[in-house]
Amino acid sequence: MALSMTGYGRAEALVNGRDITVEIKSVNSRYFEYSSRIPRSCAYMDDKLKKLLSAAVSRGKVELSLQMQTVSAPDVTVQVNMPLAKGYAAALESIRAETGAAGDVTAGLLARFPDVLAVRHADVDEEALWQDVAGVCEAALKNFIAMRAVEGEKLKADVMDRLATIEETVGKIEEGSAQRVENYTQKLYARLQTILQDQNIDQARILTEAAIFADKTAVDEETVRLRSHIAQYREILNTDGPVGRKLDFLTQELNRETNTIGSKCQDLAITRMVVDTKAEIEKIREQIQNIE
Repeated sequence: MALSMTGYGRAEALVNGRDITVEIKSVNSRYFEYSSRIPRSCAYMDDKLKKLLSAAVSRGKVELSLQMQTVSAPDVTVQVNMPLAKGYAAALESIRAETGAAGDVTAGLLARFPDVLAVRHADVDEEALWQDVAGVCEAALKNFIAMRAVEGEKLKADVMDRLATIEETVGKIEEGSAQRVENYTQKLYARLQTILQDQNIDQARILTEAAIFADKTAVDEETVRLRSHIAQYREILNTDGPVGRKLDFLTQELNRETNTIGSKCQDLAITRMVVDTKAEIEKIREQIQNIE
């Protein structure tokens, strides 16, 4: 199954009092490239997230975004230093009694004094939090791969159609090449008739010249290899796992054999078919650049 290197996946879940959202998106790249945007408190799990993605993605520039919001399990608590607050209250009351100053000692007033209120971060079980995040990340990754598979099937269908077009053209080139040798033989015979007029024409020499011409311009080997490459292309497209690099190599081979045919056959009709084939190969090259 061919997978596109372009994809997007998202998952959100409320787990253990936290609303966790993971988004994964990717674009084309020759290699696996990872980047992330995650809360500072979750920095310790970045390597784990990278390993999780790299196990499922071999090529592509992948970006992961993690957002987490506490809903019902507070990460921080406010604690009151009650002995200290009572001490401040007694001191204020003593000042009021001694000086006769007016005013009440209120809770709001006491809360303003240093160290009466203290913010404490709740202890977080990092491994448990990682398991929660990993579960949401795996769901996002599943959606991400599903989208890549859909896009990959579209790319595969387009490449298959172009391979069929190339294969059909190869058949026409083979027919044209054979006809070209026959046409050359007839032209050679007619030319010798004109030059030699009534003299006897050496049929063996004509056959020899035609054989030499056929040997120089024969494209049988090239067309056989083209058909073989096309068959390999289809086989690879129907296999699971990363196939982009293999297809890139085969594309080069398709182009190489087509160029050789063009250099051997100096025939206008065949040249046009070679140009059309090269155009199809270039379109295939553009498509497989998107395949993992």
